[in-house]
Amino acid sequence: MCVALAGFTINDALTKLVAEVMNMGQVMLVRGVMATALMLLFAWRTKALQQPRAILHPMVALRVAGETGATICFLSALAHMPIANLTAVMQVLPLTVTMGAAFFLSEPVGWRRWSAIAVGFIGILIIIRPGFDAFNAYSLYGVAAVAFATMRDLTTRKIPEDIPSSLISTATAAAVTLAGAVLVVPYGGWSPMSNADFAILVGATLCVVCGYHFIVVSLRVGELSFIAPFRYTALLWAIALGIVLFGDWPDWAMILGAGLVVGSGLYTLYREQIIDRVKPAAESTTPSMATGT
Repeated sequence: MCVALAGFTINDALTKLVAEVMNMGQVMLVRGVMATALMLLFAWRTKALQQPRAILHPMVALRVAGETGATICFLSALAHMPIANLTAVMQVLPLTVTMGAAFFLSEPVGWRRWSAIAVGFIGILIIIRPGFDAFNAYSLYGVAAVAFATMRDLTTRKIPEDIPSSLISTATAAAVTLAGAVLVVPYGGWSPMSNADFAILVGATLCVVCGYHFIVVSLRVGELSFIAPFRYTALLWAIALGIVLFGDWPDWAMILGAGLVVGSGLYTLYREQIIDRVKPAAESTTPSMATGT
């Protein structure tokens, strides 16, 4: 899980590097073409392409829309704010998924987890600091990315189990690529790419693929309740890469807010583990715990 999150965060840092010379629509298009090609190859090898009509399922469409919206908002924020701050904002996702499951999936959430969710949102307000001089309006794109990602994760739970994950991933990669193609002109038009810029995007794509692979490996060999907290190592990578590549040192507000977000997220994971222990096995084991989801 640590290696996976390192791959995802290094991808973000490399993407932020090329954002200085090209717009995010172009980044989505170029990186998306490579990612879609790799996902198509994987889907073909796993015979997931034998049922292409499955991507027309409404929940698959909603998941693809959520991922596309999250990517657009995340990359728009990434180009204009420190990577550590944006990564800290994204760490609230487990809390928003818990909240969304209570509202839309009727899953029971006790007062302890509601309190943790409230603390997490206080942490987000401290990070983005609305109304203060240090406020970055692009951080609202980060908040929107969390909302879209929450929709993505909630709809993923409702997708029938017989639809292959690799087919869903391929459809998602293709949709993000098409969105990038549409946004190239509105975001400023095509910029010539140097060999170095293209190499950076190739590296970013490989890091994403590495991240997806090692997440699958971690889910196969580790207990979910044990490995889930290690997702927060992404924040450590983001802080380190922000300092080394961009000279962005985290200030006290970012550290305090991130501490509240991570602490509340870890407490929520702990409470969910306690609740699962008192459930019958048939109730506590859900499709989302399966390998490759």
